[in-house]
Amino acid sequence: MDKFKAYRITQQEKGVQAEFVDLSLDALDPGEVVVRVAYSDVNYKDALAATGKGRILLRPACVGGIDFSGTVVASSDARFAKGDAVLATGYDLGVKHHGGYAEYARVPADWLVRIPQGMSLWEAMAFGTAGFTAGLGIVRMEANGLDPRNGPVIVSGATGGVGSVAIDSLARLGYHVVALTGKAAETEYLLRIGAKEVKLRSELDLAKIKPLDRATWAGAVDNLGGEVLAWMASTMKVGGTIASIGLAAGHTLSTTVMPFILRGVSLLGIDSVNCPMPLREQVWKRLATDMRPAHLKELARTIPFDELPKAFDDFIAARVRGRTVVDLSP
Repeated sequence: MDKFKAYRITQQEKGVQAEFVDLSLDALDPGEVVVRVAYSDVNYKDALAATGKGRILLRPACVGGIDFSGTVVASSDARFAKGDAVLATGYDLGVKHHGGYAEYARVPADWLVRIPQGMSLWEAMAFGTAGFTAGLGIVRMEANGLDPRNGPVIVSGATGGVGSVAIDSLARLGYHVVALTGKAAETEYLLRIGAKEVKLRSELDLAKIKPLDRATWAGAVDNLGGEVLAWMASTMKVGGTIASIGLAAGHTLSTTVMPFILRGVSLLGIDSVNCPMPLREQVWKRLATDMRPAHLKELARTIPFDELPKAFDDFIAARVRGRTVVDLSP
C-alpha cells in the first residue's frame, strides 16, 4: 500500500486548517493493530475540532474522527487477528492520536472493542460515541435503581445523537419516555422513535427554578447542562437518578442540595472517553441486544467520506437530527 486518504486538522495561529491529505502507514501513530476503516461518524466534538470552534486538539496536527469501525488487517496483539470486526471510540482518538477520518487507522489494542454478535460495522457507527454514551448513561442509571415501574424518564437535547438513541433504547426497555426539545417541528420524529410525550423547552420557566418542584421524573438523561439540569434536579422523584452527559446549553450548574438530601436524588456524571473496558464491552453488548434501538436506520443518515467537510457547520448550528455516519468502506 502506498498512500491512502485522510482528513487532517492542523492548528493555526487563528483557528484551524482542515483538509484531505494522502498519508502512508508510516505516518500513523504507534499501535499494535492496523484497521481498514469502514465507517466513522460525526459527533459534536468532531465538529468543534474541525471548525476550530472549540480547543479540542491536543497536538499541532491530527487526523480527525473520535470513532471508527472496520476490519483488522494486521495485529501484533494476540487478542485480535486479521479479519476481526472491531470498533473504537473515545480515548485519544481524533484529539491526540490519529483518528477515524482515514481509510486506515493504527491504534493500541487496549482501545479496541470486538463488534458484538448481531451488530454490523455500519450499526457500530450509527451508535458511535453518542450512542455509546446514551447506552452508558442508561446502564449506570439502572445500576442506580432506575426501573420502568418507577415512573417516566425525561431526555433533553432529544433530537441530537445522544438524545435520539437514549429515547429509542429506553422505549425498547419499556420506559415511558418524555422528550424535551426546543424544536417543535420535530415532534412527529420524536414520537416515531419512541417518545410517549414531547415537552417543549419554551414551556419551562427557567428564570424561576424552585429548590424543590413537583416530583415528576424517575430518571433524566441530560445533554444540555445549565438551567435545564437545575430544573431536572428540582423535579425528580424520591430516589430518582440523572445522567449528566452534555453541556450544549452551558457548563455551569446553579442548584441546591435539597433534591439530593431530601429526595435522595443521584446525579451521575457520564464519561464515555475513559470508560473502563469491562463496562465498555458490557454496554456495547447491550446495545446489540436488549437495548438495541428499534429505529436505528431512521435516526442515522450516511454520507460519503468526500462530503465530510460539509457536515460540521450543521452540527455547530444545531441543524442536525440524530446521527451522521461517514462511509469510508472500500
